[in-house]
Amino acid sequence: MNATRLYLAQIARQNALKPYHGFLHGENSNLAPIVAHFPRWNLVEADGLWCAAFVYHCCQEAGFRFPYSPEECETCSLAGCGGWEEFAMKDPRILYHRGDDFTPQPGDIVLYDQVFCDAEHDHIGVVLEADEDHLLTAEGNCPLGNISGIITRARDVHIRGYIRLPDGYVY
Repeated sequence: MNATRLYLAQIARQNALKPYHGFLHGENSNLAPIVAHFPRWNLVEADGLWCAAFVYHCCQEAGFRFPYSPEECETCSLAGCGGWEEFAMKDPRILYHRGDDFTPQPGDIVLYDQVFCDAEHDHIGVVLEADEDHLLTAEGNCPLGNISGIITRARDVHIRGYIRLPDGYVY
């Protein structure tokens, strides 16, 4: 079965609702399946910093095939939001769009500025639904506090850009 963005949105929704979480209120982290994609990382290092790894995990479960650290990523792997932007900008098969004149669809990946730690490309999620003013997204390590969830976000200045993987994408 070829991967599709619609299937990615379904997988992301399911994963967000599990929910995945880091070390939370005395509970052990359940991020092992997400962290396992990144061999130089462990649960302690990932704790509180796993939004991009969550998106990668969802992509892999949906059938998209690409390495955790493709050669297009210069500064970090796909465990980092900056890595996603580099990957999308340098692989011509992937659509990367910045600006207001883009209509996001379910399964698109959204990069944010200044929503997590007041920095550029500091957070990422998978679009589940979109209207003119808002996005419904599946996110890891979302503002709920080191836990995955489904979030409604305004389509505003905090959106850095969108990544659209082509259906069936294989690196």
